[in-house]
Amino acid sequence: MSNDIIKKFQKAQLLLNNNAYAEIKGNSDYDYLINELIEYIEENENDQYIITTQTIRNYQEQEKRRIHESIIENPKTREIRSKQETPYEVILDVTNKSYTDGDINDLNKYFNSRYDKLKKIIQENPEFKKINELKTTKTNIDNLQVIGMINNINNTKNGHRIIEIEDPTGTGSVIILNDNEDLINSSQTLVKDEVIGVSGSTNGTLIRADEIVHPGIQRHKIIDKDMNFSIVFISDVHIGSKQFDEDSFNRFIKWLNGNYGNQEQQDLANDVKYLVIGGDLVDGIGIYPNQEKELKIKDIYEQYAEAARLLGDITDIPIILSPGNHDATRLAEPQPALTEKYAKDLCNQENIEMVSNPSVVNLDNIKVQIYHGRSFDDIVMALNNYTHADTDKIMQLLLEKRHLAPIYGERTPLASEFEDYLVIDDIPDVLHTGHVHINSHTKYKGVHMLNSGTFQKQTEFQKIYNIVPTCAQVPVLNHGTLQLLDFTKE
Repeated sequence: MSNDIIKKFQKAQLLLNNNAYAEIKGNSDYDYLINELIEYIEENENDQYIITTQTIRNYQEQEKRRIHESIIENPKTREIRSKQETPYEVILDVTNKSYTDGDINDLNKYFNSRYDKLKKIIQENPEFKKINELKTTKTNIDNLQVIGMINNINNTKNGHRIIEIEDPTGTGSVIILNDNEDLINSSQTLVKDEVIGVSGSTNGTLIRADEIVHPGIQRHKIIDKDMNFSIVFISDVHIGSKQFDEDSFNRFIKWLNGNYGNQEQQDLANDVKYLVIGGDLVDGIGIYPNQEKELKIKDIYEQYAEAARLLGDITDIPIILSPGNHDATRLAEPQPALTEKYAKDLCNQENIEMVSNPSVVNLDNIKVQIYHGRSFDDIVMALNNYTHADTDKIMQLLLEKRHLAPIYGERTPLASEFEDYLVIDDIPDVLHTGHVHINSHTKYKGVHMLNSGTFQKQTEFQKIYNIVPTCAQVPVLNHGTLQLLDFTKE
């Protein structure tokens, strides 16, 4: 190790005195400190060639000043915002609504809630107003409609598909014949634990499916609402990570305060009324093995304190803040909002509204469904030809299934609440997700589906799986049209 430290500085044509060497050697992450010191000297003290403990102190002080430098709002922006109204209403927030002991009875209540909610939506379809209970399908019925939750999906050696479904009265086996090519193809996106409607017939043993329907949104009249303002969406900031793109984030804050970009971009900033943050504001602690090696801030309280300092420069627009799986709250979904226990300064910031994951907010008549997106992992694992880059396809699936995390018992931990809060009860105007660090936007049946990317540069884990994040590219819903701003360059 000693030779490695000396060689790294020699390569940069720098020398170490003994005290500086001892301090660097004693640092648990000396490789990172060496690189930071070399970069600091090249930018600030390029006439220096001997590193001392004072050099290290100067670097540390400069870091504090750089990180905590206040970003003042443009007077024109302040004047515009002082005259605008920013009404909002929290429609769904599950914080302090957790009623579960984790026993089997709670699990039954949870799945009954899911079934009842989604059954009600499916029955908005006139064909499913009257349905057969599964316990009655043990006889010959030529024309039946049933609604059930999927227990299992299997393929036969002849290419048929067998789907086992369940309702409160019993179970049934649905067969999709291999000669029904359209139905076979559409059934490839079925997953366990979702609720579907089936039209067909039964011979008393198997239900032959002629049609499978999802709760869907096709029967809902979607109207593009008038929107004479802008909403900014971000997620996966990962403050505390070495890969947190702090410079780009500061440029983003400057833009939001009217001090960055060309005239068109500044005009767009002046039009912003809300900022929505969809989880993983900080990188967290102990989220995955050896995470501490990738952390610049190794204390969860300090991570949130730093987040409060950065967001503290935004003072006159509401910030809607929902947690993700890296945040300091319950891991099981639905996740309650962040509290003062870990994020006191953030909770005390007057313009920050802490909400759960998921949550629904009405921003001046624009209904936004916020969900961090952990269930994307399960969808990718369960379905062929889906990757984490297919965020638009995954969001479309969730809207059709009317559930944000339909698969139970996989990577996404779901709390067995008395009520299933991850059912999409009402169709939003905007579905905002994060988690996968890849930006996307499309409009599906009147709903803006957008994933807001990240402010974390590519991690070692992402390099292994060839995941290329879209870093510091911020989506803005401007008068109903999406604009994407890139803050990666000065």
